[in-house]
Amino acid sequence: MDITRFIVSQRDKALLVGDHGSYRKQLSRRLLVVRKKLNCSSKGRKYTPKSPITAEDIASNHEYVHLLLLTAERAWALAMYMKATHAADSNTQGTTGSTKRHIVSKLQRASSYAAHLVALLQDTEKSGASTESVLEARAYQQSLQGAIHFEKKAWEQCLQSYSETRLLYIALARSVGTKQDDVFKDLLAGTIDQSMRYAAYQLKLPRTISLEMIVARYVQRADNRYVAEALKSNPDLLLEPGLAAKKDVQGELADTPKAITWRSRTVKLEDATTAQALASVAAAERKLASFLDANQDVDRRAKAAAFDDVLIPSQDAVDAVKTAIDELTAEGVTQGDPRMQSLQITRTAVNYNLVEWRVGRNRVLCGEQDGATFESQSVKQPKKPRADGKPRVAQEESTGRKLTRLKEMVVLYDSTLQSLDSVKGFPGVAADQPFLNEIHAKKAYFSSLRCLAIARSHTLHGNKRNALALLARAAELSSRAMTSSPPTGSVTEGIPKLEIDPAQARSLKDLLDRSVLQYRALVELEDLKSETSKQNAASRSPPMIERLDEYPTEGVVDLTNLVTYPPNLQLIPVKPIFLDTAWNYIDYPGRPKKGTAAALDGEAEETPSRAEPKKEAKKGWFGFGR
Repeated sequence: MDITRFIVSQRDKALLVGDHGSYRKQLSRRLLVVRKKLNCSSKGRKYTPKSPITAEDIASNHEYVHLLLLTAERAWALAMYMKATHAADSNTQGTTGSTKRHIVSKLQRASSYAAHLVALLQDTEKSGASTESVLEARAYQQSLQGAIHFEKKAWEQCLQSYSETRLLYIALARSVGTKQDDVFKDLLAGTIDQSMRYAAYQLKLPRTISLEMIVARYVQRADNRYVAEALKSNPDLLLEPGLAAKKDVQGELADTPKAITWRSRTVKLEDATTAQALASVAAAERKLASFLDANQDVDRRAKAAAFDDVLIPSQDAVDAVKTAIDELTAEGVTQGDPRMQSLQITRTAVNYNLVEWRVGRNRVLCGEQDGATFESQSVKQPKKPRADGKPRVAQEESTGRKLTRLKEMVVLYDSTLQSLDSVKGFPGVAADQPFLNEIHAKKAYFSSLRCLAIARSHTLHGNKRNALALLARAAELSSRAMTSSPPTGSVTEGIPKLEIDPAQARSLKDLLDRSVLQYRALVELEDLKSETSKQNAASRSPPMIERLDEYPTEGVVDLTNLVTYPPNLQLIPVKPIFLDTAWNYIDYPGRPKKGTAAALDGEAEETPSRAEPKKEAKKGWFGFGR
């Protein structure tokens, strides 16, 4: 039924763009849709009693499970919205008594709906629910019960409810495997673990006690069928604290380290929580190495996702060391104390190890040779054949998709450079000049890759001059990366981390040198072409005297093209009506002279006059006389 995945997906989609208030409104709309689908809506009658949900209803349609879950989530969302609103209001003194009672009332309503779902799913014969579904519903109900005790400040009961929740979720995470346990891990890390830590702090429990030890101490085992069911497949979940310290996250035995080495310095690990966290990191590293060796042809995104199993325990180790330092500081231990010095060295080592894994994950996402080789990806063709029966032609990757990939690579390079900058702030790093030189060389290597990616984006836009400048800068940075000292961290075969292979750095330098020469030639050709086009345009343009109404855009007047000399015969347009009017008054060659013109010249010839009959003059308009 995927109860946990359904709840987490609903929360993530709503809280990604809004708050708990918008989440509650979204749940109300979703509830209306589900009720209409199940034909159990009240149709405008708000207080109409609804028929109770039975186990047979759940067996016939799993939407009834979603109906109960959505109703419980709506009450929970309202409680969290009220809590967040009063916490953000600076004018009030926090959550008042009436508001606190209202929040607890909503949480109790949500818990009652979840308990009703657990009661229905227990009858597996009628409901058809699996054991995992029953445990998921119980874990969800106990998480709501823990939230109620948290608001009431009943810290011991809060730890009991959350301990059972954490135990059930860990058992479920082991049952689904490492590839699908992200939902349970996110749920534990988001709310449950933090609430358990705060409740343990209120009970004044030592901070060196791990959460596994708290669960083993506070979980209710007597007459608890759900805990017994979870322990059937995972009998090592509730071991004694001494034995539990030797277990890693996935339940396998791990050797707890006694000391840690950082740049020729070895210190003992006196804090048990730190040693346990480092053991979990070592176990996760071994699992990652075996996964990458067995799945070399897997997509790079799947490989990068496998790094999360190492990053999470690495972050836990960093937090454990910081907690130990804070405890010694609270006790009044000075910085010169040997215990504090050992913890500071341990802190630098675990922080640098975390940076290495973050950079390694980014390098896997960048692709082969850290993104130095950028090739077009094949566009996924639809499986449906064409209507005309012809085979589909392979399409080239569009420019927009290439630019998107380059932007993602630039973001990864920025994250890597930011991680390298954070290394300079670790304790003892500022005084280690050889180590700083290594960091600067590695930073120059990734900076050159960043410039290369941006230059490729300018090339796709047609800005070869900008691409040449960036490539020249990348070549300069890659030459600095060639001076890198041997890697500081331990080299892990098959797993890219922060160490840079000299052969790979040399390959990048050669690629950039060739690219600089290529784009320098292309820019030179563009300059020659533009200069030639300017000369041709100047030779074809009319003289300046004919372009007096135009302002020179470049601010320079071409003084070599003022007028056309010697002038050429050109047609001048005139008005044709003038020619028609002058036709009767101009003597054109070849045209016979009329009487008026001959009389003016004195050359009129006498011709025998013939008596012509006199025509009668017309009178009136149109020849009609009166």
